[in-house]
Amino acid sequence: MEIDKGRMILSEFEKVLADYRGPAIVCIQAGNVNTGAFDPLAEIIALCKKRDIWMHVDGASGLWAAASDRFRHLVAGLEKADSWATDAHKWLNVPYDSGMVFVRDQAAHRGFKTAQCAYAASGDQTLRDGSQWVPENSRRARGFVLYAALRHLGRSGVRDLVDRCCDMAALFAAELVKLPHVRILNEVILNQVLFRIDPPGVPDADAFHAAAAARIQRYGMCWLGTTRWRGRTALRISVSNSATGPADVQRSVQALSKAINEV
Repeated sequence: MEIDKGRMILSEFEKVLADYRGPAIVCIQAGNVNTGAFDPLAEIIALCKKRDIWMHVDGASGLWAAASDRFRHLVAGLEKADSWATDAHKWLNVPYDSGMVFVRDQAAHRGFKTAQCAYAASGDQTLRDGSQWVPENSRRARGFVLYAALRHLGRSGVRDLVDRCCDMAALFAAELVKLPHVRILNEVILNQVLFRIDPPGVPDADAFHAAAAARIQRYGMCWLGTTRWRGRTALRISVSNSATGPADVQRSVQALSKAINEV
């Protein structure tokens, strides 16, 4: 299916849907991992509801936009989906792994985990048994650090965290384009910045980007990685640390400039 900067094109999705018959689950994304783009959530959900198709929202990063007055419009309509997933080990900075899933239909949620074993009887049926809601029978208390983070930050803290990270991503893009031969590949609508460096006379552009990323990682000033975008290697920044400020952005861009010159 053709996409637009990581965002599903509604007319292309309609063509796929028209040709499909039978049960289906459609997964739409709130925040593309490379570009930050959001699928047309409300429109796709409305189409699928007419066909009784289960709608799942992959909001690993972007679901947190709902916490911000400035960015909440990006997730408009997703409340009508059937299930949602997001991560807390990104923007909330709690230890990995801290993934969350929400399911509208409680019976459907519990229905996926029906295996029983004599040695692990659930006991009192009036109490919530955690093993009935997740794949693992035994797990560490991942929810505790998430609870602590949310209690510490509060609604306003999460909002400010999202806003600040997005502001710093926009500043990254504005400063990066001042460097020679740097081209921003995405519309910076959230906290992702995708870019390429295209200096003349470089025989292997993909190897050049990999070397630049490795060098800046060794500097220890900041961390960015490579990704693949439309068949070519690109560099990706995801601002997720609420402590990141303008001075950090400036130092990081200076480090990148140094890395480019040394490759």
